[in-house]
Amino acid sequence: MARKIFIAASGQNIGKTTISVSLLHLAQKKYGRVGFMKPLGPKPALLRGVSVDKDAALIAQVFGLDKDLPYMSPVVVHPDTSRQAIDGKIPLDELPDRILASYAELEKHCDFIVIEGSGHPGVGSVLNLSNARIAKMLNAPVLMVSGGGVGNVIDTIAMNTALFKLEGAEVRGVLVNKLFAEKRAQTLDYLTRAFAGKPFSVLGGFDYKPVLANPTLSRVARLLDLPLHGNRREVRRIIHHVQIGAASTQRVTEMLRDSSLLLVTSSRDELLVTLANLYQMPEYRSRIVGLVIPGISDVSVITQRIIDRSNIPYFRTDKLSTADLYRIITDDVSKITARDTEKLRLIKSLAEERLDFDAIDEVFATPPQV
Repeated sequence: MARKIFIAASGQNIGKTTISVSLLHLAQKKYGRVGFMKPLGPKPALLRGVSVDKDAALIAQVFGLDKDLPYMSPVVVHPDTSRQAIDGKIPLDELPDRILASYAELEKHCDFIVIEGSGHPGVGSVLNLSNARIAKMLNAPVLMVSGGGVGNVIDTIAMNTALFKLEGAEVRGVLVNKLFAEKRAQTLDYLTRAFAGKPFSVLGGFDYKPVLANPTLSRVARLLDLPLHGNRREVRRIIHHVQIGAASTQRVTEMLRDSSLLLVTSSRDELLVTLANLYQMPEYRSRIVGLVIPGISDVSVITQRIIDRSNIPYFRTDKLSTADLYRIITDDVSKITARDTEKLRLIKSLAEERLDFDAIDEVFATPPQV
């Protein structure tokens, strides 16, 4: 029988998929044959001709699990699924059997299976398939991933574990993620004492690293629906900072920070030429990821020639203002894709450094009582 763990989260953007990738990476080193399942997939995607959840597609590509695709997303939710369920157009009583059958197929050849929930614990209730109900159905012990802090974590865990208790699912561990490094030990100490006597262990997750939520040039291209010009080999480079080139050319260059994407209007010839030339210098390459050039005015012929010759990555648009571009890019919470190889390498490295897999594995060693 395979070891299994159900990954739930106290809310959105907590890092649930990052933890799933991390646990699979570490489990693969210990057990070899790993499997993944997203029983209820609210983000449809098509991979190898199979309709799956985006997270299942990611895991299949990262860990080479293409053969398991038919079983990784047994229930895929589309935009009209909720209305169809309420209108009685979906046979809800068939969905649990579909999930159980898919899990049974995975268990035939896997030693360790990560089952990832969707969103917060109540997601899927319209289909009678909340996270808590699925965890109970699969008799899978639950790891609840929460954000950092103390008071907020205590409050959200109290609320979210209540649904699992109601459904009879067993929450074995609370993994506190996005911890501030300087307060890591103190935060975990307070939470361990606050949850003393509770039927779950408090475990430490990753320290807060904005880079894991930062976009790549590839992500910005999809976000803005614009082609990337220039050095396309940098398409997976992570953007740490977004800076508006509104000050003088000298001031902008003085304020350059590590791995910056600069928004510079098409009329700023001097600044565009300077940045294009700086991009060719090794000492500045680490600071400049690329450019976004908005503006209704054409870039001058000579400036465009210098930009193209420098091979600096850039996007060009005359539809969005600098303010709109800044808001769109900085408001986006970048989700990991299989193309984000730099991020995936970082996640695996951090997992080996920060997650005590043996401790987590021990907590989830025995199956819940039926």
